[in-house]
Amino acid sequence: MDDRTKTFYSFFVLAAALSTAGCAYNQQSRFQMSFLPRAPHSGSGGADTIPPPVVSVNPYLEKVPAILLSEPLLPKRKTHGDTLVQEADQALQRAKKAYQANDIDTARQEFDSAIDLMFEASDESPADRAEYDSRMDEMVDQIHHYDLAGMGASAVVEQGKFEKAPLEDILQMTFPVDPKLKDKVRDQVAATVSQLPLSVNDTVLGYINYFANRGHKTIVAATERSGRYRPMIQRILDEEGVPQELIHLAQAESGFIPRAMSRMAAGGMWQFVKFRGQQYGLNQTRYTDDRMDPEQATRAAARHLRDLYSEFGDWYLAIAAYNCGPGVVEHAVERTGYADFWELRSRGVLPAETTNYVPIILAMTIMEKNAADYGLEGLQLDPPLEYDTVETSATTSLALVSDITDASPLQLAELNPAVLKGIVPENYALRVPKGAGKQAMAALELVPAEHRDSWRMHQVGAGETVATIARRYGATPASILAANKLPSGETEDGDRLLIPVTMRAETPARAATRAAVSRTPARRPSTAHNSTAARNTAKPATAANRQRKTPVIVARTTPR
Repeated sequence: MDDRTKTFYSFFVLAAALSTAGCAYNQQSRFQMSFLPRAPHSGSGGADTIPPPVVSVNPYLEKVPAILLSEPLLPKRKTHGDTLVQEADQALQRAKKAYQANDIDTARQEFDSAIDLMFEASDESPADRAEYDSRMDEMVDQIHHYDLAGMGASAVVEQGKFEKAPLEDILQMTFPVDPKLKDKVRDQVAATVSQLPLSVNDTVLGYINYFANRGHKTIVAATERSGRYRPMIQRILDEEGVPQELIHLAQAESGFIPRAMSRMAAGGMWQFVKFRGQQYGLNQTRYTDDRMDPEQATRAAARHLRDLYSEFGDWYLAIAAYNCGPGVVEHAVERTGYADFWELRSRGVLPAETTNYVPIILAMTIMEKNAADYGLEGLQLDPPLEYDTVETSATTSLALVSDITDASPLQLAELNPAVLKGIVPENYALRVPKGAGKQAMAALELVPAEHRDSWRMHQVGAGETVATIARRYGATPASILAANKLPSGETEDGDRLLIPVTMRAETPARAATRAAVSRTPARRPSTAHNSTAARNTAKPATAANRQRKTPVIVARTTPR
């Protein structure tokens, strides 16, 4: 290859290389520029800048709901208390269905279950306390409506009736303060010895003013009634190591009425709801409710109050928890950080009834300890109840016990307020009038155990015959003769005969009527109105026919 050719070839190679390098540079520049913003336009200095386009406001975004702009609120965490509220609602619905089906017993059980579940839920801190309180009030009002409509909240039962607590209505009220009382009460408290700490403020003074005037009859009646149970209550409070002044809880709760029943289904002198009572041994059976037993309920109340004081370390908080439940007080303390009743009251974190409950107890305590200044000195207290106790070995009718002891049905009901239907179960501590215990035990053993819930015992009166006695009880003369192993119908005044009847749980009114009739000498019926069997077996007891074989009589008032 000559020099000219070599030079041309070298030039060609160099040109090709430069061309290839230029292509590579341009491709790389285009790749890089695709990720960079466009370079600013380098026009002449006098050129006008093009303004950015005006973006119109979207009319659909002008008014955005606040809920979309704020942070989302997470639902409150569901607690066991909320689950119990749901179960209470279910029980309420079952109760309504039972009521509509005229199954009153089931309806009552389900209504009670609903209220018990709501009280239990209160102790389990529901997520929304305000919602819980509203639901509780609504449920109580519904049940109260059904009670008044047809279930008999205050209906007479066999052994008396449930009564409304005298102070239930005023727990929602406050009363004006008499300015003259302030210095007087403060001086009284300063000079008063009390196991329960005493405080004086306008709320306490308002209740003292009420009880000294408009409510004076109420507090006098309760104080007089307290005489029946005061020695027993004082003994138990002392045994359980709690202040004696706590007796006024029974006064505020029920006015010392053993069968008081509140609109919230709390029962007895100390107003236990069922589930709380069961925690302290107050049980219910088909025939009895231990909450109505003054002695058992007092023991349970003293222990419950002692437990509450151990938990809160303050008697005012313990009393408040007794009224509204420990869970409510615990929640109030947790919310505010204050374990002080008056602070919780001022902050409105306790139920309205509870905020007045403690001041009522304090007002009653101050007034009783200064009785002369409030017209409470020298009151004639009811005598303490005295009784013997008989343990039943079989289901037993109070009507039979009334026949044996000659105590009226109302007297037995007063001694045994926990007996609901005139029947006591086996192994029950039955109270009978003082001095009648041995007689009752001996006579009951003469009645077959399987018949003690229905049979009666009758004391033969002047002019009575087996036939007339049989008609009175709806029995037959032959059955009476067989039950008493009598070969004939000859009886004497004062004999006590077993009466085999099938009637159960006789009401006090009917029993009282029978007792009155049995005390009235019966006229001997004419033979024209008697059957042949009656004429052959019914012979009145007279002096002329005493010379006869001695019959087997259950009991006689005098030895023969």
